[in-house]
Amino acid sequence: MKIRNFSIVAHIDHGKTTLSDRILEDTGTVAKRKMTAQLLDGMELEKERGITIKAKAVRIKYKDYELNLIDTPGHVDFSYEVARSLRACEGVLLLVDASQGVEAQTVAHAHLAQSLGLKVIPVMNKVDLSQSDADLSEEQLWEILREPILAERVSAKTGMGVDHLLERIVTDIPEPKGNPNGKPRALIFDSFYDPFRGVIIYVRMFDGSLKQGQTLRLMGGGLTSKIEEIGYMTPQLVKCGGLNMGEVGYIVAGIKDIHSVKVGDTVTLADNTADEPLPGYEETKPVVFASIFPIDSPDYPLLRTALEKLNLSDSSFSYQSEVSKALGFGFRLGFMGLLHIEIVKERLEREFNLSLIATSPNVVYHVKFTSKKSHPQELSALRDAGDGYKVIDNPAYFPPYGDIIDIKEPTITITIVTPVEFMDGVMTLLKEKRGTYLEMEHISNMRVIIKYIMPMAEMVIDFYNKLKSVSKGYASFDYELDEYRSSDVVLMEILIHGEPVDALSVVTHKDKAQTQGRALCEKLKELIGRQMFEIAVQARVNGKIVARETIPAMRKDVIAKCYGGDITRKRKLLEKQKEGKKRMKSIGSVDIPQEAFVAMLKIDQ
Repeated sequence: MKIRNFSIVAHIDHGKTTLSDRILEDTGTVAKRKMTAQLLDGMELEKERGITIKAKAVRIKYKDYELNLIDTPGHVDFSYEVARSLRACEGVLLLVDASQGVEAQTVAHAHLAQSLGLKVIPVMNKVDLSQSDADLSEEQLWEILREPILAERVSAKTGMGVDHLLERIVTDIPEPKGNPNGKPRALIFDSFYDPFRGVIIYVRMFDGSLKQGQTLRLMGGGLTSKIEEIGYMTPQLVKCGGLNMGEVGYIVAGIKDIHSVKVGDTVTLADNTADEPLPGYEETKPVVFASIFPIDSPDYPLLRTALEKLNLSDSSFSYQSEVSKALGFGFRLGFMGLLHIEIVKERLEREFNLSLIATSPNVVYHVKFTSKKSHPQELSALRDAGDGYKVIDNPAYFPPYGDIIDIKEPTITITIVTPVEFMDGVMTLLKEKRGTYLEMEHISNMRVIIKYIMPMAEMVIDFYNKLKSVSKGYASFDYELDEYRSSDVVLMEILIHGEPVDALSVVTHKDKAQTQGRALCEKLKELIGRQMFEIAVQARVNGKIVARETIPAMRKDVIAKCYGGDITRKRKLLEKQKEGKKRMKSIGSVDIPQEAFVAMLKIDQ
């Protein structure tokens, strides 16, 4: 069988999309007049940031072979999608920028490809640059792969070495294995929503065949639907009669709800159902949560419509309506990671012309608490996490501190690749972030791989910026979810004039609560203007005030009109002013400007 299914994996900005472009151009898959840079990255945001957000697939004709290039998202936030895309292949091109060497995601992708039993072809890119050192990068890669595999030397920008690479793909990557006459099984590795045709499903056939007119069945979700159209990508959709074992293509089956089509699910036939699904399927769960509010309250219906439309093309985020006393009506969103938050917020603002505030991101906690009837309705509606724990994704839903028995927070295994000279600074940072040392491995004399277990909440808050700062931009990191562990974390409420402000509540470690509370109070003192009465800004943890700042009252010069006369007259005016301020302080309310929330969310926490 002359089919080869492969993927290109690399660290961000190592030239993965550029190499895809060269392969498409050199094989004549896309005519030169239609060729554009970053062809597979169709989204404007993808082109700007130089990252792949949505996976793509394209069929390439090379000599008498059919090559299926299955593109993968390049960022760590989308690691589940990367794993699904790799399962649809028999081999990978492991791309390394020869001028930068091995990075953290190179390590993660290499180990993932090896664990899936894929044929790995190392490729050294950007060898035409004067600062590149392909030999050193290749040695580093050998240490990661634990075997010396000859690497291809290419320049994706100029096209140098791409012809030889294509030959290597044909000779080294094995042909697809499966039962061409068996019960059909196809792996879903991506899907997108077309407003006219419904959900378009990208699949790789593992067994049997699928044809137009047949009724498919999704083994994970149980959905059945008639196949209206079937074909392959060039990268445009090209209709054909059917897909056979080993082929990669798309299916249109009139499915209107994209949430019923999950990445990793198995497609089979309703009247000839496979005995078991393909392995590795799991429900993707959001790991980071943030609330999004419109800056102008009347834009709330527009935000709801925008989220509904965006969720059709990106089903990996979840959302539900939320009300904040401080910020009004908005939505609570669940994301795959920090970059995912940025992308969704930016797409909402750009594509739907909205001005939005996103609250500080926080992770999901598992909390065990006493079941008292006095608890509000929200607590009884929380999802179960097992062993008596409840899932809490919003600090506002934390039970009263006296009722909490135990809190578990999610941890991650973090892998950092850094030049040796920055090793001490990186390890000090990890220690500050409550990291636990696992192992260290030197790759060549110049680079080191450091592995730690760390609370995910510490990575969410400003970890990336600090890592780049201590390593002068040379360190890179990759992470994977580990497990939930009991921890001394507490809810810190911010009180303005004695009233808690829900949008500013944060979950922090007990040892850091006082320092963080003081920083938040100091910042708020600057941001909230002086009122006619004195205002207390306080941070409260477990019922105790751990930090306080006081915003002094404005003072009108009431005795300016007194040019002389008895001192008792002046004193009488001052006492009257004092009484007025005292009464105002007891009944007054503080209006917190929107700018204060925006600025608070940007401060270094």
